[in-house]
Amino acid sequence: MTQDELLKYYRDMLLIRRFEERAGQLYGMGLIGGFCHLYIGQEAIAVGVQAIKEPGDQVITGYRDHGHMLACGMDPREVMAELTGRAGGSSRGKGGSMHMFSTEADFYGGHGIVGAQVALGTGLALANHYRDNKKVSFTYFGDGAANQGQVYESFNMAQLWSLPVVYVIENNQYAMGTSIERSSSETHLYKRGASFRIPGEEVDGMDVLAVKAAAGKAAAHARSGKGPYILEMKTYRYRGHSMSDPAKYRTRDEVDEVRKTRDPIDHLQERLAKLGWADEAALKAIDAEVKRIVADAAEFARTSPEPEPSELYTDVYLEAAQ
Repeated sequence: MTQDELLKYYRDMLLIRRFEERAGQLYGMGLIGGFCHLYIGQEAIAVGVQAIKEPGDQVITGYRDHGHMLACGMDPREVMAELTGRAGGSSRGKGGSMHMFSTEADFYGGHGIVGAQVALGTGLALANHYRDNKKVSFTYFGDGAANQGQVYESFNMAQLWSLPVVYVIENNQYAMGTSIERSSSETHLYKRGASFRIPGEEVDGMDVLAVKAAAGKAAAHARSGKGPYILEMKTYRYRGHSMSDPAKYRTRDEVDEVRKTRDPIDHLQERLAKLGWADEAALKAIDAEVKRIVADAAEFARTSPEPEPSELYTDVYLEAAQ
């Protein structure tokens, strides 16, 4: 790793953290409607995988998606405006928190139906295979979605046809609110592909460099024509499943212990300090810059106009050339 690379990963994770903190505030103020699932605690996964992603590789995920959008390079202003349902949003205010897209950033959603994106991500890999373009579909889902039947249908087809897809399981331990020990007979989710002969491994999802290394290995496997690969990212979300979840199924001491000993941002900060690549003043300057970006995004979201009613009739069909 170079100094610039590590500082970029630190900044990118901090941007996600500060963005999500502000999104939580806007939700509490009534400026974000519907559901809102925050990515706080899981930042190392999106940033680590993005570090090895090549142009044209696709990213698709579930509804805890704001971190992935920012990691893909989407404009924080457009992401925050989409959360508030404004015309300046990346999907012109019609997608909201769970359903925004940016094909320019190779980001294919944001999907609200649990596990549905796994079949769609496999479809993206099928298109890559058909076109022989050497691109990889990074298909994310959580430990709760890992028990959905369509996941295993997708696994079977992906291996059968040697599709270039990396399945990234973000195992934050509790799905919607049930611990993995109570919901899954096999708690080592990377093994779920064994009956389909899909290789997999468990990764420390709180360490951005461990994520990057594992993602690079998995992507090389898929890109070379060997088929799918499963990465189980062991991570932890600090907030509830959504903003309406008080998370009473776990103790405050448990959350505090993870924050104290495994936080991905603190972990990288300690590494930077140990290497002598960033002192306290430099890290504070990065935080100040990130806070300015997030404040600007929040103000843009607050002041951007709402969509015109006519927008209800756009993007329903795709007009194809004859």
